[in-house]
Amino acid sequence: MADMVNHPSHYCQGGIECIDAIKAAVTDLSGIEAVCTANVIKYVWRWKNKNGIEDLKKAGWYLDRLIKEAEKAGK
Repeated sequence: MADMVNHPSHYCQGGIECIDAIKAAVTDLSGIEAVCTANVIKYVWRWKNKNGIEDLKKAGWYLDRLIKEAEKAGK
């Protein structure tokens, strides 16, 4: 039986848990940069197995926000 709380199938691909990939990706980030980066990864990771186009649009929203934040910070 699938464990939808601790290990939902849409968050595990190729033997890698999404949370582990996010942890590695945001190691050197903080605040809004970490949040937006994590959410982009999460929504792109699961889009095909959960909410389809809706998840891609959510990823796009967080990516646009991340770009605005980076531009504001002059990065």
